[in-house]
Amino acid sequence: MTYIAKPRLHHPTLTANKVGYTRRDYEGRISTLCAGCGHDSISAAIIQACWELDIEPHRVAKLSGIGCSSKTPDYFLGASHGFNTVHGRMPSALTGANLANKHLLYLGVSGDGDSASIGLGQFANAMRRGVNMCYIVENNGVYGLTKGQFSSTADRGSKSKKGVINSDSPVDLVALALQLGATYVARSFSGDKAQLVPLIKGAMAHGGAAFIDIISPCVTFNNHAGSTKSYDYVRQHNDAVSRIDFVTSREEITTQYAPGEVVDVEQHDGTVLRLRKLHTDYDPTDRYAAMSYMQTHQARGEVVTGLLYIDPLATDLHDALNTTDRPLNTLGADVLCPGAKALEKINASLR
Repeated sequence: MTYIAKPRLHHPTLTANKVGYTRRDYEGRISTLCAGCGHDSISAAIIQACWELDIEPHRVAKLSGIGCSSKTPDYFLGASHGFNTVHGRMPSALTGANLANKHLLYLGVSGDGDSASIGLGQFANAMRRGVNMCYIVENNGVYGLTKGQFSSTADRGSKSKKGVINSDSPVDLVALALQLGATYVARSFSGDKAQLVPLIKGAMAHGGAAFIDIISPCVTFNNHAGSTKSYDYVRQHNDAVSRIDFVTSREEITTQYAPGEVVDVEQHDGTVLRLRKLHTDYDPTDRYAAMSYMQTHQARGEVVTGLLYIDPLATDLHDALNTTDRPLNTLGADVLCPGAKALEKINASLR
């Protein structure tokens, strides 16, 4: 396989952020995905979010599994840490990396085949354990690398490019994330950058298990009439519950959104998610109401997008395990191997 690197030359007038990087510094290799693929729009949104957050690229660890979606980390944050796991095993590899060094920002990128089929158990356990990560699923409803079979997230009654009707019930990863205890849950659309960039920024600053399901049309196998994951279908059936601004502790990043009730949710690091509710009766801090709201609108054929649920007091796996604040590779033998007396004390407690 041939990889084409982007030229490193930057125009001298490119705007730099507060840590001295231009947007180009957050890019990766040239994409080999199909022209018009929604996954490339997600990569662009991740690049924009990290640039606006003033994140130093080497502070990010990006992990993925197998599939079109799991190729995309090669197309953004080329100067960050990266690891491509086997099919469906990204969450456990990320959990181990996170436990070893909690000072990195963890970005897990997966797909509907990678997370909702072979990796469903891995997805579930990452959510219930509260692993501090931004977990993004690029959801197109098909297996693009193996010629367009339905994936587990394909809606019942949807039609394949060859005319086959899907008779199976879909796996709803957003509903699972809500049920399993994720503390930041959102759904978005790859074609809605104004909504997607603030959602990614909020997820990366959240401090707990953050999950974003992004409907990302496959232009080759799943962008036709009869598909519920196509560009036209999502645009016609999108029901946005909120639009958000992301406000740092230093300055506000503003965009133009529809009017509505405004709710500020402060996160653990002092950043603020400013929600402009398009549905003024929607409460994003009520987990069970969010589940009911989604199911009601799903029955109407509507695709609910926006920040669906957030817990501003989120904790993560390190809080539960009371782990050391230092990365494990900086700990000496005296800490890692406390000696026979400590072992005897542990054994005594188990008798």
